[in-house]
Parts: sequence; structure tokens; C-alpha cells
Amino acid sequence: MTVNIERLMAADRRRVDECLETLFARGESAPSEQLDAAMRHGVLVGGKRLRPVLLYATGRALGASDEALDGPAMAVELVHAYSLVHDDLPAMDDDDVRRGRPTVHRAYDEATAILAGDALQTLAFEVLADTGHPRLAAMVGTLAQAAGRDGMAAGQALDLDAVGGHPDLTALATMHRHKTGALIHAAVRLGGLVAVPEDDERLLALGRYAAAIGLAFQIRDDVLDVTGDTAVLGKTSGADAARDKPTYPTLLGLKGADDKARSLVDEAVSALAPLGEAGSVLANLARYMIERDH
Repeated sequence: MTVNIERLMAADRRRVDECLETLFARGESAPSEQLDAAMRHGVLVGGKRLRPVLLYATGRALGASDEALDGPAMAVELVHAYSLVHDDLPAMDDDDVRRGRPTVHRAYDEATAILAGDALQTLAFEVLADTGHPRLAAMVGTLAQAAGRDGMAAGQALDLDAVGGHPDLTALATMHRHKTGALIHAAVRLGGLVAVPEDDERLLALGRYAAAIGLAFQIRDDVLDVTGDTAVLGKTSGADAARDKPTYPTLLGLKGADDKARSLVDEAVSALAPLGEAGSVLANLARYMIERDH
């Protein structure tokens, strides 16, 4: 099946953006207008929306409706937005630009950015709880694990520890499987859980797919940090080198990093075999991971 991935991603971005806009369209005044505005700044300013796109594609491949996927799609994007708000803080990556606009702590202040990230994360679980899905417990557990001490938070800690160091490829992969890969894995699993029970064997195949594309996505990010343009990326290029961060290009060179990413995409596509033709969109999304320019 031939799929126009750019068109599909654009449609899914519009869908989740409309859902998020509705979520923030409060009928009454927010207790803190500044906090509400900072949260909006952190999540309603565009972006690839890759995680919701993966969630929608996975759910559809297993027979879920878009309506059933909307809540989990918002939840995973809210957690992603929280992580970016906190990653950009001076104590973390100290970034000034995100998605072509000032980061939340630059647009407002550091304390407001911390609170906005906190509130975005808790809002994600509120949205997920409101779905009332029969497998809600498994879905909440999936998202919580991806965000916490065994997921993104651990990955960020490992990332901070690695600055100025010389980790090997195994250590670098471990860091990125937590920092970036955990939430990508959660997005795929959440889409699957909307559609099928936890013991469905296709979820295991999708887990292998997600692990491979999560790492391929990060490798492509590392390459783009070297070769990309700030205006296209929507964030400052060359930031990794400026902070003396270990990356795949520094360990493997640009060609070696690119070859590694392509190998991971091949692995991801192979993992989709149990889905048959239903996995074609996910296969095309895997290829998008290493072809994108931002």
C-alpha cells in the first residue's frame, strides 16, 4: 500500500492539535493565567507530533478508531511537551529556542516553566484517566514508566552525567533508549493497547519495532545537530558540540551514524512482519525517521 507519509502526518498533527486546543479552551478563567499561558506556549506551538502520529498509526493498524485514540494521543504529547519544557531549563540543556520560538523559561521565567512542565505532565494523566478505557491501568502504567525513573527521567540524568565524558556505544544507546526511546515506545504500545489485550503477540512485535525506531530517531537528531540549519530545525544547531555532549556522529562519524540508523530502520521494518499489510504505514514512518530534515 502506497502512503503519503507527509500528508498522513499533517492530518494527524491537525487532529491532535484540534484536540489539544479544545482541551485548553476553558470555559472559565484559569486560577493562574500566567501558568495557563506558559502551558499553552509549551504544547500549542506546533512540532512534529511524532509520538501521537505513531500512536494513531499503531492503533489503526490493529483496528482502533481515531476517536478512541484521541485521549492517549493527547496524553503522550503532553508528557513530551513537559519533558521539553524541563529539558530546556538552565539547569538542564539551557536552550533559548524551541520550535522556532523562545523556550518557556525565556518567554516567561524559570519558576513558571518548572510549574508549567509539572502541570503538563499531570494533565496528561488526567486526560488518560478520562478515557475510561477497559485497559486504563495498563495504559497509565505504560505512560508513567516511560516518563519516570525507568524512562525519560533516567535518560536525562544519564545525559547530564555524560557531558564532557567519553561513553562507549553501549552506554550511549542505553541513555538514548531511556531519554528518547522510552516515550516513543510508550506511544506505540498505547496505540496498541487501545485496540488489543495486553497478551496480544503483536504488541511484542511492536515493542521491537518501537525500540529500533526510537534509537534511529535519536541518531538522526544527532546527525541533524551537526548538519542541520537552525531555521529548519526550530532549535539551535550545533548545541551538542557546544556542550561537549557525546553523540553518535562523534563516536561513529557522520556516515557511520547514518549507516547505524539505516540498519535500525531495517530491523524495525522486519519486526512488523506479524502485522502483514496492516503494518505498512508504520514501516513508512520508520523510514521517515532517517529521511527527515528537522
